[in-house]
Amino acid sequence: MSMAAERTTLVAAVTGFAVVLLLDVFLRRQGRPAWPAVSGALSIVLVLLTAAVAGRWLRESQGPFLTLYDVLLSNLFSLTLVYLVAAWLVPALRSSSAIVVGFLGVLGIWSLTESAIAVPLPATFDNPWLWLHVTAGKLFLGLCLPAAATALLLLLRSARAASNDGEMDAAVWLTLSLAFVCHSFMLIAGAIWAHSAWGRYWAWDSLETWTFITWLCIALLLHARVTFRRMPVLYGWSAVVAIFGLAILTFLGIPFLSVAPHKGVM
Repeated sequence: MSMAAERTTLVAAVTGFAVVLLLDVFLRRQGRPAWPAVSGALSIVLVLLTAAVAGRWLRESQGPFLTLYDVLLSNLFSLTLVYLVAAWLVPALRSSSAIVVGFLGVLGIWSLTESAIAVPLPATFDNPWLWLHVTAGKLFLGLCLPAAATALLLLLRSARAASNDGEMDAAVWLTLSLAFVCHSFMLIAGAIWAHSAWGRYWAWDSLETWTFITWLCIALLLHARVTFRRMPVLYGWSAVVAIFGLAILTFLGIPFLSVAPHKGVM
C-alpha cells in the first residue's frame, strides 16, 4: 500500500468514527438498541485501520512503533480491537460506546496532523521482549479506555440523579484490574528488554518514572477499593478517569517530549 492510499484509508477510518458516533447518539435518543449497529459499524472501521497498519508495516518492513504517527495509528487499531472484544465479553461496557468512539475520533484527527514519514528502527528494538512489552502496553490502554469511559458515564449520570448502576460499576473495576495486570507485565517485559538493549533494567528516566507512577496510582486505587468498602463511588470513578488521563499523558506525550532512549514504542 502506498503512503497516499494509507492516508486515504486512515481518513476513511476517522470519518467512520464520526459516523459511528452519530449513529450511536441517534439510536439511543430513539430508545432503540444501539450496540448491534454500533459494533457492526465499528468493525468496518477496524478493518480500515487493519489495512492501514498492515500496509504501512509491509511497506516500511518494520512495526509502527517509533514516530508519533506510528504510535497513534497502531493505538487506534489496538484500542478499537480491544474495546470491541471487551464490550462483547462484558456487556456493561457497551453503555459508554459513544464516549469511547468520541475519544477514538479525536485520536484519529490527531494522527492526521502528524507526519507519516517513517524513521528506521534502532537495532535495540529488534528484540522479542519489546514485542511483549508493546503488546502488554496496548492491552493496558485498550482496557483502561472502556473502564474510564464507563466511569465517566456513571459520573455524568450521578450528576443528574443519585443512582448507581451496580453492573456498570463492577465492569469498571474488573476492566481496570485486568488493565493493571497488563501494565505490570508491560513493566516486567520492558525491564528485561532494557537490560538486553542498554545493560540495565531501570534508569528512572522521565518515561520510566511516569510509567511507574501510573502503575502505583492504579495499585493504590485498587487497594483502596478492596480495603475501604465504604469508599464513595464518586471518588473511585473520578480516580479511574484521572488515571486514564495520566496514562494517555505518559504513553502518548512523555515519550516524544523527553530524552528517553526508547522514544515511541507504545
